[in-house]
Amino acid sequence: MAATRARVSSFSRNVSTVTSQNHGLKHGPNGTMFISSGIPDLDKILGGGFSLGSLVMVMEDPEAPHHMLLLRNFMSQGLVQKQPLLYASASRDPKSFLGTLPSPASPKGDNKSSDLSHEKDLRIAWQYKKYFGEPQLNLNTNNVYYIAGGQHDYCNDFDLRKPLDRHFFSGNNVDCVSIKDSPNLTALQDCCAGFLAKFSRNEGSISSAGRIAIQSFCSPQCKYSNEEWHMLSFIRSLKGMARSSNAVIVVTFPPSLLPPSCSKRLQHMADTLLSVKAIPDEDKELAKLLTGYQDMIGLLNVHKVARLNTQFTT
Repeated sequence: MAATRARVSSFSRNVSTVTSQNHGLKHGPNGTMFISSGIPDLDKILGGGFSLGSLVMVMEDPEAPHHMLLLRNFMSQGLVQKQPLLYASASRDPKSFLGTLPSPASPKGDNKSSDLSHEKDLRIAWQYKKYFGEPQLNLNTNNVYYIAGGQHDYCNDFDLRKPLDRHFFSGNNVDCVSIKDSPNLTALQDCCAGFLAKFSRNEGSISSAGRIAIQSFCSPQCKYSNEEWHMLSFIRSLKGMARSSNAVIVVTFPPSLLPPSCSKRLQHMADTLLSVKAIPDEDKELAKLLTGYQDMIGLLNVHKVARLNTQFTT
């Protein structure tokens, strides 16, 4: 009996030849590839994470810098998975921000002392643990990391109290750019173009993915903050470059400091649109709706989700 062939419409994309050799990538529908946002629950809401080739815009809250938590997790997740990173901000020394990145949290119920003593008792049979599917200890670094199958998780939980180990960004995988004194966005556009050129798309395998993080894009510290058309042209160009690359670009911006028309255009150009908002100290109505209200510091709103490789348009 002849094998039946699957019926494929003329609007479907053939992605059978596209493979991934990177554990930090996840396959999605319609040939989409995801990288993690660094927040497990957000990845679930987005259907797997941030789509490769997409532009993610995050609207900042003027009352609290909660957008920095999202940005830190996004950057730390990429560095843990050895994905190259380009970080730009209005700070005079953007490299100092790397010292605030969180470290992956230890697994729940982890007891290092008991685990290490257990390893001593089983030093003879330790090599056979891999046949039972148990997590192995990587003792090559100062910290102890549980690595399933010798690889980091697709998405980690991060401990905001512990800084990321310096060996994650001590190599050539991190580029930092200051846009504080730049008269325009030409230099930043050239840096982004050069970075994204390393991750150009092809029909073969995806060996690596890149991440770009731009903090407070339209902040008043930047000299171009009053040039509305120049900023919109830059974001439009950045989105076009992202489409032809295996990378994700996350840009945070303060909508309260922009003209309404400019803010709306930036939101419209985003593939994925998020916003963060601080929770008032005493909101009785919200406290009745949310469980664990006292432990919450902010809300993360998902306004738009990327729909790449589909016929949906915005």
